[in-house]
Amino acid sequence: MEEPVMQQYRWATGAGLAAVVLWSTTVALARSVSEQLGPLTGAAAVHAVAGTAAVLSFLARPNRFRAVWLLPPKYLVGCGVLFVAYMILLYLGLGLAENRQQALEVGLLNYLWPVLTLLFSAILLRRKTRWTLLPGTLLAMFGIALVLAPESLSEWQLAPSLLGGNNTPRVLGALAAVTWALYSVLTHRWAEAKAQGAVDLFLILTAGLVLPMALAIAEPRDWSPRAVGEAAALGVATYVAYQLWDIAMRRGNVLLVAAASYLTPLLSTLASCAYLAVVPAPRLWWGCLLLVTGSVTSWLAVSARREDASPG
Repeated sequence: MEEPVMQQYRWATGAGLAAVVLWSTTVALARSVSEQLGPLTGAAAVHAVAGTAAVLSFLARPNRFRAVWLLPPKYLVGCGVLFVAYMILLYLGLGLAENRQQALEVGLLNYLWPVLTLLFSAILLRRKTRWTLLPGTLLAMFGIALVLAPESLSEWQLAPSLLGGNNTPRVLGALAAVTWALYSVLTHRWAEAKAQGAVDLFLILTAGLVLPMALAIAEPRDWSPRAVGEAAALGVATYVAYQLWDIAMRRGNVLLVAAASYLTPLLSTLASCAYLAVVPAPRLWWGCLLLVTGSVTSWLAVSARREDASPG
């Protein structure tokens, strides 16, 4: 491999690692913004900032806007739909959570996407796998089940149906995990050879869809300086993180970045507990540990074919 290509490959992989760190702040900030502005208004505010950054990027570099439309249609449509769907599912799940404790549970459900990315990489990208992929995936799933399981027999008897009551945010979090894992893998499959992705366009589309929804629904909105500051900070972090992740998925080491992302549940839980002043139940920590362990086990089970492991 030529040295300039290797440097670009390493930089793209590093970009994915930086995205993981930024994403660790998402649950805490998104929940706080939703409490003050409402789920849809909070999502609209965050993506208005991210979408504005995307528009400014296009205005500063018009060639990038024209280049977007040269990308494969299946990437623009398929990954565009998955991107927008993920954003809506995640923010609604966090915003509709009954309390901050449940918001942490939704966050952990969302962070099933690293192990699902590895699983989908084996299926859709035809990665060679070892037998430990299945137990690793099951271990991560068991960790999530432990987090969501009622703590007593009476709670089991009174538990609402899977699609009703307080479980709706959890279902949204799980769907978000599946959606983002598919987006990550299909981005690598459909747009890996291109010089740029369409994250700017996807962010603009997300803002354009969520803003009318927020305006059409009356939500209690407290536009305090804190709410505005948090929405702005999360909007900027969202723009930067998804740009970095897109670069990593197209030009970096997908398996290494996906493996490193197993730390996201732990980092996110720590950040959320500190920022939201939540003392999680012990089962949440055990579930988080099992999720991380399952992700690591799954990563060790997946080895890329030599021609897919690096560019060139």
